[in-house]
Amino acid sequence: MNKFMLSSLLSKNLKIKIYRNIFFPVVLYGCETRSLTLREEHRLRLFENRVLRRIFGPKREEVTREWRKLNNEEFNDLYSSPIIVRVIKIEKNEMGGSCSAYGKRRGVYRVLVGKPEGKRLLGRPRRKWEDNIKMDLQEMRCGGMNWI
Repeated sequence: MNKFMLSSLLSKNLKIKIYRNIFFPVVLYGCETRSLTLREEHRLRLFENRVLRRIFGPKREEVTREWRKLNNEEFNDLYSSPIIVRVIKIEKNEMGGSCSAYGKRRGVYRVLVGKPEGKRLLGRPRRKWEDNIKMDLQEMRCGGMNWI
Protein backbone atom coordinates (compact mmCIF):
# COMPACT_ATOMS: atom_id res chain seq x y z
CA MET A 1 0.00 0.00 0.00
CA ASN A 2 3.06 2.24 0.20
CA LYS A 3 2.86 2.92 -3.55
CA PHE A 4 -0.73 4.15 -3.22
CA MET A 5 0.09 6.46 -0.33
CA LEU A 6 3.05 8.03 -2.14
CA SER A 7 1.32 8.27 -5.52
CA SER A 8 0.69 11.75 -6.88
CA LEU A 9 -2.16 10.45 -9.06
CA LEU A 10 -4.46 9.89 -6.08
CA SER A 11 -6.01 12.82 -4.25
CA LYS A 12 -5.56 13.34 -0.52
CA ASN A 13 -9.25 12.65 0.08
CA LEU A 14 -8.99 9.29 -1.69
CA LYS A 15 -5.87 8.41 0.30
CA ILE A 16 -7.71 9.25 3.54
CA LYS A 17 -10.60 7.01 2.47
CA ILE A 18 -8.14 4.19 1.77
CA TYR A 19 -6.64 4.70 5.23
CA ARG A 20 -10.04 4.74 6.96
CA ASN A 21 -11.48 1.76 5.07
CA ILE A 22 -8.45 -0.53 4.77
CA PHE A 23 -5.84 0.29 7.42
CA PHE A 24 -8.11 1.36 10.27
CA PRO A 25 -10.23 -1.85 10.46
CA VAL A 26 -7.14 -4.05 10.26
CA VAL A 27 -5.43 -2.22 13.13
CA LEU A 28 -8.62 -2.04 15.21
CA TYR A 29 -9.55 -5.72 14.81
CA GLY A 30 -10.18 -7.11 18.29
CA CYS A 31 -8.91 -3.94 19.97
CA GLU A 32 -11.62 -3.93 22.63
CA THR A 33 -10.36 -7.20 24.09
CA ARG A 34 -6.64 -6.32 24.32
CA SER A 35 -4.84 -4.60 27.15
CA LEU A 36 -2.73 -1.86 25.59
CA THR A 37 0.64 -1.15 27.09
CA LEU A 38 2.28 2.26 26.84
CA ARG A 39 4.72 0.86 24.29
CA GLU A 40 1.85 -0.37 22.09
CA GLU A 41 0.09 3.00 22.37
CA HIS A 42 3.29 4.74 21.33
CA ARG A 43 3.75 2.41 18.36
CA LEU A 44 0.15 2.96 17.24
CA ARG A 45 0.67 6.73 17.35
CA LEU A 46 3.88 6.34 15.33
CA PHE A 47 2.05 4.21 12.76
CA GLU A 48 -0.75 6.73 12.41
CA ASN A 49 1.64 9.68 12.07
CA ARG A 50 3.71 7.79 9.49
CA VAL A 51 0.63 7.09 7.37
CA LEU A 52 -0.55 10.71 7.66
CA ARG A 53 2.91 11.97 6.67
CA ARG A 54 2.70 9.86 3.52
CA ILE A 55 -0.79 11.14 2.76
CA PHE A 56 -0.22 14.86 3.33
CA GLY A 57 3.48 15.08 2.47
CA PRO A 58 5.70 18.06 3.24
CA LYS A 59 4.47 21.64 3.36
CA ARG A 60 6.06 24.59 1.62
CA GLU A 61 6.57 27.71 3.69
CA GLU A 62 5.10 30.77 2.01
CA VAL A 63 7.71 33.23 3.31
CA THR A 64 10.96 31.27 2.94
CA ARG A 65 9.74 28.95 0.12
CA GLU A 66 11.39 25.97 1.86
CA TRP A 67 9.90 22.53 2.37
CA ARG A 68 9.36 21.25 5.91
CA LYS A 69 7.70 18.32 7.63
CA LEU A 70 4.37 18.87 9.32
CA ASN A 71 4.27 18.42 13.09
CA ASN A 72 1.72 16.25 14.88
CA GLU A 73 -0.61 19.12 15.80
CA GLU A 74 -0.83 20.15 12.15
CA PHE A 75 -1.77 16.57 11.24
CA ASN A 76 -4.55 16.64 13.81
CA ASP A 77 -5.84 19.88 12.26
CA LEU A 78 -5.74 18.47 8.72
CA TYR A 79 -7.09 15.03 9.63
CA SER A 80 -10.29 15.65 11.57
CA SER A 81 -10.95 12.03 12.58
CA PRO A 82 -10.09 10.92 16.13
CA ILE A 83 -6.68 9.57 17.04
CA ILE A 84 -6.40 5.78 16.75
CA VAL A 85 -5.51 5.22 20.43
CA ARG A 86 -8.56 7.24 21.50
CA VAL A 87 -10.78 5.12 19.24
CA ILE A 88 -9.41 1.95 20.85
CA LYS A 89 -10.10 3.29 24.34
CA ILE A 90 -13.66 4.25 23.40
CA GLU A 91 -14.29 0.80 21.88
CA LYS A 92 -12.90 -0.87 25.01
CA ASN A 93 -15.13 1.21 27.29
CA GLU A 94 -18.20 0.41 25.19
CA MET A 95 -17.35 -3.30 25.35
CA GLY A 96 -16.91 -3.07 29.13
CA GLY A 97 -20.27 -1.33 29.48
CA SER A 98 -22.05 -3.96 27.43
CA CYS A 99 -20.35 -6.81 29.34
CA SER A 100 -21.35 -5.33 32.67
CA ALA A 101 -24.95 -4.92 31.45
CA TYR A 102 -25.30 -8.63 30.63
CA GLY A 103 -26.08 -9.58 34.18
CA LYS A 104 -24.64 -12.01 36.69
CA ARG A 105 -25.94 -15.15 34.98
CA ARG A 106 -24.03 -14.70 31.72
CA GLY A 107 -20.55 -16.20 31.40
CA VAL A 108 -18.98 -12.99 30.10
CA TYR A 109 -19.88 -11.12 33.29
CA ARG A 110 -18.47 -13.95 35.43
CA VAL A 111 -15.19 -13.80 33.53
CA LEU A 112 -15.13 -10.00 33.89
CA VAL A 113 -15.56 -9.89 37.69
CA GLY A 114 -14.32 -13.36 38.66
CA LYS A 115 -11.12 -14.07 40.53
CA PRO A 116 -8.83 -16.81 39.19
CA GLU A 117 -7.95 -19.64 41.52
CA GLY A 118 -4.46 -20.85 42.21
CA LYS A 119 -1.12 -19.27 42.81
CA ARG A 120 0.21 -16.55 40.54
CA LEU A 121 3.77 -16.26 39.31
CA LEU A 122 6.41 -14.14 40.98
CA GLY A 123 6.85 -10.54 39.91
CA ARG A 124 4.59 -7.68 39.11
CA PRO A 125 1.18 -8.81 37.87
CA ARG A 126 0.23 -7.81 34.36
CA ARG A 127 -2.32 -5.07 33.92
CA LYS A 128 -5.80 -6.50 33.61
CA TRP A 129 -8.40 -5.47 31.06
CA GLU A 130 -10.54 -4.08 33.88
CA ASP A 131 -7.61 -1.97 35.11
CA ASN A 132 -7.17 -0.52 31.62
CA ILE A 133 -10.84 0.48 31.55
CA LYS A 134 -10.47 2.21 34.91
CA MET A 135 -7.36 4.07 33.69
CA ASP A 136 -9.14 5.12 30.48
CA LEU A 137 -12.08 6.45 32.48
CA GLN A 138 -9.72 8.44 34.72
CA GLU A 139 -8.04 9.83 31.60
CA MET A 140 -11.47 10.91 30.32
CA ARG A 141 -12.19 12.45 33.74
CA CYS A 142 -14.86 9.95 34.75
CA GLY A 143 -12.63 8.22 37.30
CA GLY A 144 -14.64 8.64 40.47
CA MET A 145 -17.52 6.42 39.44
CA ASN A 146 -17.96 2.67 39.60
CA TRP A 147 -18.07 1.73 35.94
CA ILE A 148 -19.72 -1.66 36.47
